[in-house]
Amino acid sequence: MKDKKVHRAFGVYGIYTHGKDLLVINKNRGPYINRFDLPGGSLEPGESLTAALKREFLEETGIEVKVIRNVGIADFMLPWAWDNYEYVHHIAAFYLVEKVGGNLKIPQQFEGQDSLGALWVSKDGASINEASPLVVKALRWMEEEVLSPYVEVYEVWEVKD
Repeated sequence: MKDKKVHRAFGVYGIYTHGKDLLVINKNRGPYINRFDLPGGSLEPGESLTAALKREFLEETGIEVKVIRNVGIADFMLPWAWDNYEYVHHIAAFYLVEKVGGNLKIPQQFEGQDSLGALWVSKDGASINEASPLVVKALRWMEEEVLSPYVEVYEVWEVKD
């Protein structure tokens, strides 16, 4: 990977569960377009990790959350031809969250909004063909409560735009 032009992306993501179901968003841009992804995203200047997570979760789902605990960090590398880059190295901080207010709603669309709305999925409804690596990792965490410390490299990745 050292000879490739790699874009590094960092974000915070919420794991919100109901029984064996996980709340996900329909992604409308980026390498995970037209797949399920976790609510969350990038920090704004001066924003803390948990403040960014709460803001992103509300913007993308309509649900206000409180952060219960940090679950861990995971990273993924996959091919993505974007802005002269060949790969994306996605570093994700995962947090377990719970609802404190609001309701699921279609999110307001604005510059930078990458959610078309949220829905519940089960492990059987979110394979890597339908979901981002973050969702697959979160579903695995729901069963094992452990995140692997090793990078997951996808040699082949279909951007479904």
